[in-house]
Amino acid sequence: MSKPFRIARLIVVGTFLLARPGGGAVLPDDRADIFYSDYKGGGMDITGESVLVRKKFSENFSVEANYFIDKVSGASIDVLSNASPIKDERKQKSLSFDYIHDKTQYNFSYTDSAERDYTSNTLHFSLSQDMFGDLTTITLGFSDSRDKVGENDGGDGLPGHPAPNVVWLGHAESRSYQAGLSQIVTKSLITGVTLEVITDEGYLANPYRSIRYVDPTAALGYSLASQVYPNTHTSTAVEGRAKYFLPYRAAASVSYRYFSDTWGVRGNTVELGYTQPISNLWILEGRLRHYSQNHATFYSDLFPYADSQNFVARDQDLAAQSNNTIGFKATYAFLPDGWKIFKRGTASLDVSRIQFKYGDFRDNKDYNDTPAGGNYAPGNEPLYSFGATVYQIYLSMFF
Repeated sequence: MSKPFRIARLIVVGTFLLARPGGGAVLPDDRADIFYSDYKGGGMDITGESVLVRKKFSENFSVEANYFIDKVSGASIDVLSNASPIKDERKQKSLSFDYIHDKTQYNFSYTDSAERDYTSNTLHFSLSQDMFGDLTTITLGFSDSRDKVGENDGGDGLPGHPAPNVVWLGHAESRSYQAGLSQIVTKSLITGVTLEVITDEGYLANPYRSIRYVDPTAALGYSLASQVYPNTHTSTAVEGRAKYFLPYRAAASVSYRYFSDTWGVRGNTVELGYTQPISNLWILEGRLRHYSQNHATFYSDLFPYADSQNFVARDQDLAAQSNNTIGFKATYAFLPDGWKIFKRGTASLDVSRIQFKYGDFRDNKDYNDTPAGGNYAPGNEPLYSFGATVYQIYLSMFF
């Protein structure tokens, strides 16, 4: 499946990756993590399971290995207009190396991800340099991904259903350039800014999604046609963040991220966070997040006629939308003093509730069985919205 369809998966996987410690000219602790996640919302049910092991072989060199499996069933509303619900599994393997020389930390990683109709291989390199008495850290990074895009042209392989048959449609390449600056301003305040530029080229459309256009001769008042995307895409994102450590061992954080791309999408993200340790056993965290974007220049919920423009899309991820997230995380140190070879052990539960609202993507899924969309003429159906809940469980053993 194409990259836009995997947004829900990235919410789950990305949260896990961002939760991992790192950075600075000190190698992370040796540890083993077990992770489980569950995402439900918008017709999608996604579960993820992961095992991660990180080991230092000296004070200057460490290796990390990660194996991640996620399973998806269902389909988003815009996919249902053109395809049956999907049942798929993705397996991701990654290997990462960190090396420290003086005040510079180097990282090199390779990630292989495969599902039935999509494969991806990514190489990543980054370096971080501490300067000015270790008060300033500069980070530079580069990633290169090579993807193969296909479409399941058969069934899902379930009992009584046709066997899957994948038709490979094309390739996509992606390059990401990252730069970051972290600054300790005072003993209580840390600030940072990051810049990321991503260039994509190749087959970038989603084969499971279709546009719809006005067709008076059709029973529903509209017909479906394939999406047509540009074969190039460049996006730029800038994020600023600050964390302030409060006198009573707590911390408050704020971040703002601006996104823009060559498809005309502009996005804004604001996030507030609060962290409160309790004794030496608990860490409680809360967060609020708001995201909004306009639609892509070639997006429309309903086109006036077939082939009305060169590029056409009805992908809900390219529609005007906003979403609000409230999240809570509790971490408990069940082995605060260690046990045998383990220095300590922690368990975490992270729960997020996300509410999605769309400004120009309409809910026609319940009205497709009657002419002209039941009581609604094409293009006048209710605007689509849905809620999603994400549960994540971590178990970490430090040794």
